[in-house]
Amino acid sequence: MSVFGTIHKNSRRRSIRTGFSAALLLPLLALSACGYGSDKDDKKTSPAANAGAPAPGGAKTGTSASSIRLGFFANVTHATPLVGLGEGFFAKELGSTEIKPQVFNAGPAAIEALKGGSIDATYIGPNPSISGFTSTNGELLRIVAGATSGGAALVVKPSINTPADLKGKKIASPQLGGTQDVALRAYLAANGFPVDTSGKGDVSVVPTDNAQTLAAFQKGDLDGAWLPEPWATRLVAEAGAKVLVDERTLWPQGKFVTTNLIVGNKFLKDHPDTVEALIKGQVAANEWAAANPDKAKTTVNAKITEYAGKPLAQNVLDAAWPNIEITNDPLASSLQKLSDDGVAVGVTKKLDIHGIYDLTILNKVLAAAGKPAVNDGGLGPKK
Repeated sequence: MSVFGTIHKNSRRRSIRTGFSAALLLPLLALSACGYGSDKDDKKTSPAANAGAPAPGGAKTGTSASSIRLGFFANVTHATPLVGLGEGFFAKELGSTEIKPQVFNAGPAAIEALKGGSIDATYIGPNPSISGFTSTNGELLRIVAGATSGGAALVVKPSINTPADLKGKKIASPQLGGTQDVALRAYLAANGFPVDTSGKGDVSVVPTDNAQTLAAFQKGDLDGAWLPEPWATRLVAEAGAKVLVDERTLWPQGKFVTTNLIVGNKFLKDHPDTVEALIKGQVAANEWAAANPDKAKTTVNAKITEYAGKPLAQNVLDAAWPNIEITNDPLASSLQKLSDDGVAVGVTKKLDIHGIYDLTILNKVLAAAGKPAVNDGGLGPKK
């Protein structure tokens, strides 16, 4: 039975949500340079104008790139890229195009890397996607596919039984402006505990790397955390936490986007064949994972071990896995609510997000595979 079965009844009556994938604190995070870059042909161009511009590794050969630098997190909610890499689905479809993986701890850092030109595409949560899009007036990125729904929860000390019990408590999120950070802030505000971006309020919100969150909770320095999988389950299994809110209960039919695939807008325009190959690899990876869940879990754990240096305990992986749904559908209908929540808690601007999706290539690939098309919720290319 899922550890989320202990969720408090009050959370089932809520319709708030926001989510934000975060991941393991990794030594490799230092490799994901986040400074702003510029085109070699125009050193004075703004970061937004250069958003998604391919570096020398992404030089064009026709419409295919010689390489693609792909970001992701080493956690369960990023099962799609972990399976795509681990089982060779990406490599098979990309052919001579080299794939260069880069691991991140949370979405805002990946967005800065995309702005700085050190990655071309990344798997990421919805709110950093929105922030990256709006902060560059729509120039930085496009969401080209979904990847995961679900897999996030507020886990707390056993003495906390209701939202009211959170008053005066210290609760962690993976990173300010990340998906789980916005989800936590929106949930607190809806329950009478608004928190400013500095984390101050009747509840203290403390952005903390996931591995440090586990250690701090074990020492008693934190009262809870809103986390992605497998970290939510790890706090339950390894630190005696319990689930107060399974985020799925805050959404109609329990579905909301947790992980997207985004691509730098310029890279998408310059290298559509490379993006199509990447998406073909994703569709194949997701189909294989659905048909082979036990093998998929093994592959995901092997890649987590590779990138984090330590595997998940089997009981943690087994408990966390049912809490996610792997999907190509970006669940676009949930994105406007996520955007509104980000604005309401003060971490993103109120700007038009129409045009953030371009699902043209995904739907082409799905049609070729005999699968139904997905929709962009009216947030696709502007007419």
